[in-house]
Amino acid sequence: MENASRGGIALVGFDADDTLWRSQDYFDEAQVRFERIISRHVDLADLGRRLYEYEARNIAFFGYGVKGMALSMVEAAVDITGGCIPGADIKRIVLLAKELLRHPVELLDGVREAVEAVAARHPVVLITKGDLFHQEAKVRQSGLADLFRRIEIVSEKDPATYARLLEEFEVPARRFLMVGNSLRSDIAPVLELGGWGVHVPYHLTWMHEAGAQPQQGRVRMREVAAIDQLLPAVEELHALASA
Repeated sequence: MENASRGGIALVGFDADDTLWRSQDYFDEAQVRFERIISRHVDLADLGRRLYEYEARNIAFFGYGVKGMALSMVEAAVDITGGCIPGADIKRIVLLAKELLRHPVELLDGVREAVEAVAARHPVVLITKGDLFHQEAKVRQSGLADLFRRIEIVSEKDPATYARLLEEFEVPARRFLMVGNSLRSDIAPVLELGGWGVHVPYHLTWMHEAGAQPQQGRVRMREVAAIDQLLPAVEELHALASA
């Protein structure tokens, strides 16, 4: 994508959910409604944790996203209630998933301006994980697709995935920078490969993404409180990568 003889950041990747638009808010709302449904049948204080245990186990089968959450909710509902949950409540759970899939895309404040500012100086790509059809629909609805040179929807964000994408992009890791809200998925794997990262925290974090801290390369990472602070952080790291 970029002349390998030049120094600095040759490519900037952007995460999508909770970096460019709201996502976790809707999942958390669906979980609250799920807990209300289950609470009609059993009295448990840790329903959120119980549901996450099913989701975490099922990632290997269903992947990330609404459909995986919905199937996990159904399985959890049957198990937690000892099979006594009525079909009408199973239908309510399925409707929760359909509502999630129909939610309009709501860009976070200042996102388009921030992506445009970075794209004016560096090539940008979108790298997101989750259900293919749902992610494709959100990208289309966002109105941001025209800003990115490539849009990649992957099943997992780990060092192997980033390494494969960077090979396809023909960009070495030392010249790649990733922007995202998740330390676990967006930042740590890229730092491990020798790349750069800008962490933009979101006010909500799914349990699966919480708690991870980069074990290496922290000097190649910056954290900003809001997306409108992104460009200075990218340019600071670009200068370091050029040195």
